Amino acid sequence: MLKQGLQQKLLQKLSPQQIQFIKLLQIPAASLEARIKEELEENPALLDAGTLRAEEESGTAEEGDSPEDASAERSEQTTEDISLDEFISQEDYAYRTWQPEDPNAERYEAPIVQRFSLYDDLRMQLGMLDLDDEQYLIAEQIIGNIDEDGYLRRPLTSIVDDLAFRYNVSVTDAAAAEVLSAVHRLDPPGIAARDLQECLSLQLQRRPAAPEVLLARTIISDYFEEFTKKHLDKILDRTKADPDVFREAWMLITRLNPKPGGSAAAGSAQVIIPDYLVTVQNGEVEVQLNRKNAPELRVNRSYLRMLQDMDLLGKKSLSSADKETLAFVKQKIEAAKWFIEAMQQRQITLLRTMMTIVEKQKAFFLNEDDEACLRPMILKDVAEEIGMDISTISRVASSKFVQTDFGIYPLKFFFSEGMTTQSGEEVSTREIKKVLQELISVEMKRKPLSDDRLTELLAEKGYDIARRTVAKYREQLGIPVARLRKEL
Repeated sequence: MLKQGLQQKLLQKLSPQQIQFIKLLQIPAASLEARIKEELEENPALLDAGTLRAEEESGTAEEGDSPEDASAERSEQTTEDISLDEFISQEDYAYRTWQPEDPNAERYEAPIVQRFSLYDDLRMQLGMLDLDDEQYLIAEQIIGNIDEDGYLRRPLTSIVDDLAFRYNVSVTDAAAAEVLSAVHRLDPPGIAARDLQECLSLQLQRRPAAPEVLLARTIISDYFEEFTKKHLDKILDRTKADPDVFREAWMLITRLNPKPGGSAAAGSAQVIIPDYLVTVQNGEVEVQLNRKNAPELRVNRSYLRMLQDMDLLGKKSLSSADKETLAFVKQKIEAAKWFIEAMQQRQITLLRTMMTIVEKQKAFFLNEDDEACLRPMILKDVAEEIGMDISTISRVASSKFVQTDFGIYPLKFFFSEGMTTQSGEEVSTREIKKVLQELISVEMKRKPLSDDRLTELLAEKGYDIARRTVAKYREQLGIPVARLRKEL
């Protein structure tokens, strides 16, 4: 039986403006330009004032935004025209001195990078192989299945099936294996290997047949499991090799490339564009936003005039088509204002966050890359300082980079938990990791330090932490256990 009733609920919902602000907040400078360009293409009511000014100077300004309009707009800014740069530099904001309007300031542009992908590089090399048409097609299919690391992890039988279904070409597994052997001769060495053992073996096959090379080939082919576990004494005993030759063979293997596609697949290289520029001038740390990828935006004046004209006519005198146009114009103007406001909020939030980080980590910036000067700081500390939610600070820290006088750092680098030493001093876990790394770097490679011994050495230095914590920090640093660090 259906019933009607009243129900009262208290819900929290984000407005469209808030959603847009959140999305913009987590975009790094490297991607911001593309996002703004996308918005400009989708919304004709939004204009890039900097681009428009350049067009005016060259005499190619859009209709509805003449040089006279632009001049009048600059001399008498209305509430309808919102300028991002002007908003950021208002006197009402305390951080104005942190964003100087220096015409000689260095400008940062996204570098233009042209690279070939791994597939393109290998495909060009196919021309150097003596292949007939059918073999060339098989080779193309093989290199098309090579992953980013340079491995061919797809079975040859599946590639043969693909050739039959897609190209109606029937080949045997043996013919495909023969072509694969030819692909193995391409650069970089080890390409198209099906596992690590084959990858190392292919690289060793290109080396001259010296005693250490022959021994290295034997180790990889006959004692690969022992090699992965670093059972050096067992391998040396079974091969009955000369210790000096064995040492050279072992060093040769460790210098081989386990990921041959890594160096060739340059198309996937990341280009870092800093979001912040932090400099030290006369003992003071100054922060700037990299605003090259945040152009000056404003609402299209022709759309505003169109809206005013329609309002003067009155809704009753408008046709149905005009009413649809009026609704479209209003919607686009509101969307433009929302986007500009979200960009303004993004700039303010980024600046306030970085200024707080600099204030808390000032000693690090003044001492130029001394991790011992980093203080414990978590997202909550910054959020409480600037009166924002932790999730907001997390979005700011995500994928952002800081350029300093001594290098580029991810923003997350400055966040770390802390602990209290035996002397009562609060230190960052990053400092402990640095000390741990230094201890391991000076250890005897023939007898590496165990986690228990590392715990004891850290305790002697005043860092009283558990062995499992030492193991966790070691793993976070990408350092293997003592057995795998052992060398001859």
